[in-house]
Amino acid sequence: MTANRLLPLEPPFDADVAAVLDSYPQRDGYLLSLFRVFANSPRFLRKGTVNLLDRDSPLPMRERELVILRVCARRDCEYEWGVHVGAFAEHVGFTPEQVAATRLGPAGAACWTEREQTLLTVVDELCADGTLSDVSREQFQRAWPVDAQLEILALAGNYHTISFVANVAVLPPEPFAARFPRP
Repeated sequence: MTANRLLPLEPPFDADVAAVLDSYPQRDGYLLSLFRVFANSPRFLRKGTVNLLDRDSPLPMRERELVILRVCARRDCEYEWGVHVGAFAEHVGFTPEQVAATRLGPAGAACWTEREQTLLTVVDELCADGTLSDVSREQFQRAWPVDAQLEILALAGNYHTISFVANVAVLPPEPFAARFPRP
């Protein structure tokens, strides 16, 4: 292990870092390992990822979580995928089949509504190519207003970054997190 490896910081935190970490979500007083990795850089902690998980989102929470789970699955980030399954899947009404399909299923899997299939196709194309085919772009623009389109694009980009950080830091699963389904 080298001194330059990304590792979660442990308390006590510097006062400036502690102040920023206080604004991060916690689960029963527990601060996720990922957020403690962000704390290695106060600048990244403040600016590195945009918190789009608020009540002001133009997306229904279910669609937001579908974007997040699919991006994390495509980036092979079991850590963050598992955190979101553990924290939100039941709340947004994902069935066990749908949870597994975020990782293993095609965008057109029968367990999804047509709108959700479109959203998964959009995420898959963004993850693969960084853009959308003409057909997908047209469906995307027809299905979501521009503020929601921007939110989807920002979520996808944000969770690419989060996946990169979690994967490079080789974070072990949180105690409450789900594990990837096996084929």
